[in-house]
Amino acid sequence: MSGEAAPSRSTDRPWTDTSLAPAERARLLVAAMTLEQKIAHLHGAMETIDIYEISARAAAEGQDLEQLAAQIRVERHVAGIEELGIPRFRITNGPVGVGMGDGTPSPKATALPMAIGLAAGFDPELARTYGDLIGDETATLGQHVLEGPGVCLHRLPTGGRNFEYFSEDPYLSGVMGVEVTRAIQAHGLIAMAKHYVVNDQEHERFRANVEVDEQTLRELYLLPFEMLVKDAQIAAVMSAYNRVRGTYATENRYLLHTVLREEWGFEGYVQSDFWSCRSAAPSLNAGMDHEMPDAKWLNEGTVTAALRDTSLEIQTVDRALVRRYTQMFRFGQFERPYAPGEIDARGHGEVSRRIGEQIAVLLKNDGALLPLDPGMGSVVVIGQAAYVDQACQGGGGSSKVDPLYTVRPLDGLRDVLDGLGSSAEVRSVTVADDLSNLDEARAAARDADVVVVMAGLVATEGADQPHPSMLNDQDRMIAEVAPLNPRTVVVLKDSNPVLMPWLDAVPAVLEVWNQGAEDGHVVADLLLGVVNPSGKLPTTYPRSWEDTPFAGHPERYPGTDEGAGYPVIRYSEGLRMGYRWYQSEGIAPLFPFGYGLSYTTFTVDDLAVGAAETDGTTPLSVEVTVTNTGQVAGAEVVQVYLGLPESLGQPPKRLVAFRKVHLEPGESARVRLVVDPAATHHPLSVWDAAAHDFVVVPGTYRLHVGTSSEDDRLTATVAVR
Repeated sequence: MSGEAAPSRSTDRPWTDTSLAPAERARLLVAAMTLEQKIAHLHGAMETIDIYEISARAAAEGQDLEQLAAQIRVERHVAGIEELGIPRFRITNGPVGVGMGDGTPSPKATALPMAIGLAAGFDPELARTYGDLIGDETATLGQHVLEGPGVCLHRLPTGGRNFEYFSEDPYLSGVMGVEVTRAIQAHGLIAMAKHYVVNDQEHERFRANVEVDEQTLRELYLLPFEMLVKDAQIAAVMSAYNRVRGTYATENRYLLHTVLREEWGFEGYVQSDFWSCRSAAPSLNAGMDHEMPDAKWLNEGTVTAALRDTSLEIQTVDRALVRRYTQMFRFGQFERPYAPGEIDARGHGEVSRRIGEQIAVLLKNDGALLPLDPGMGSVVVIGQAAYVDQACQGGGGSSKVDPLYTVRPLDGLRDVLDGLGSSAEVRSVTVADDLSNLDEARAAARDADVVVVMAGLVATEGADQPHPSMLNDQDRMIAEVAPLNPRTVVVLKDSNPVLMPWLDAVPAVLEVWNQGAEDGHVVADLLLGVVNPSGKLPTTYPRSWEDTPFAGHPERYPGTDEGAGYPVIRYSEGLRMGYRWYQSEGIAPLFPFGYGLSYTTFTVDDLAVGAAETDGTTPLSVEVTVTNTGQVAGAEVVQVYLGLPESLGQPPKRLVAFRKVHLEPGESARVRLVVDPAATHHPLSVWDAAAHDFVVVPGTYRLHVGTSSEDDRLTATVAVR
């Protein structure tokens, strides 16, 4: 049962009739399969391994679990069945580009900026461009499935996979995820939302149990998944590793069936995360349809035994296969020959460069130090090797992309300076990870006209950060170098928010994230003003760990052993997560959610709200005038937050709408945003346990319109009858 299937229209294969509906074709195909064939297609084709053994080996060798597994054998596929015309089903990892795909080795692709950075763009159109590039490359490489987007939330500032996820805000995450999904699936591919659900931390991810109340689950953590199902018709969902309320996510019927299918109307299939499947009959009965990457549980022995003792019905097996084949037929994957092509490396690199330039966040710019004058005499770039000597691709683990090419920081800086006709001298000092040559960096900083310190953080799957500070004592490096030259810029290359104890000593700070292939060009374009930074923070930057919800609360993270034999992580902060926490507790963060400066200035005024009173079903119209009052073109993000009636006990604000506006110097635009109560993110609603639904409660709602979560310059009230 292998090989590439050829399209057929023979009468003995009625499922090849493309005039039939995808679901009908899937049912006809499954009806023609033997039990052996059915079982063979419930799982991936990797040779079965002992996950506990490989996990122990990974820990002992200091390697990521999936990286180690990939070294053993890279086979992200389901074997084809030639006699039935079923093609080899090829799967590649995402969500930040084409990661580990089907092949040995995995195919090379464009290394894109991290998803956390994409969300900083606050721009659905940019998300479509991002998803379109990923979809194009996935299709070019002959793959059928892209495991992404990831829409878990940045609950934990030090979460190991925050770089794969968009934001701490469910609405922003959902908007970006919907656009990425639509763009990927437009290429005839299956997009896969992950990791369903509350896989917001990597600590003990194979064992931990998450306890979360229903309202918090619905209003925060399930919300972006709901948007992907309802607004993007996503074809697949990946179930998480962790337990949810005591039951593994792959066996959780409430989540996989009641919520996903009965309430949301999901028509796709559910795949396990790699080795997250823990059983045969319980997983299939709960609603998991496909085990990856091997047949540890859904193998011939366990499935046959479960059928024999009636803990599993053959109709359930058929259901799982029909769900997946329906999506394959939906996207024409049975008829598509395997003909991998060549990626336009430079063309796609230019797209990645344009994306990267629109997501950087200018955090500080005292004295308008930035943009730098190309006529400067000399510039020295200082930092550790990961940030100075190579493109900061970032994101360790299974989603890491094997890049077609990269642009190193100094090469990019020289390219852009040459393009501007500058003869500035460019040099670098690579600071050792133990800071043993810090004297060399100090001397270089004193002698240069401009100092650019590059520092940051590269997070990784499989482990959360030990603390929210940059590793290898980079804070001390910045603190000792920056005061030596008043023209010092810190460029942060992060995949998570970081603490900045040195902030007061530095006039300019630019957060560029882990940029990927075009790192060198993107950073140079931003520093030299070829482009104007316009990103906004998609997650809050705290002043200290003590200000977060987790200080003094081990039950919230990393969890405690409550006699269950495994860590129990309690989301006892409830709805007070991200910016909602800081506003609820009256804590001023270092930089708030939605914050970001520009090389120009803007005014936002003339707020007009469509109605002062509503029945709670009519869309609310919000209009403002945005004016570029500076000297260069730029973009501002208008953000609308809603405060619910005080009687509900909700956090002060929730993001309900945003719009990015590009303006020339002196230009104004009237911007209209609509807050629709019927939208899938339930902007005016709260979860009602008695109704088991989202409801709009009568009362006074307060609109806050500005350019960050802390901007209260424009407010209005709306009464809901």
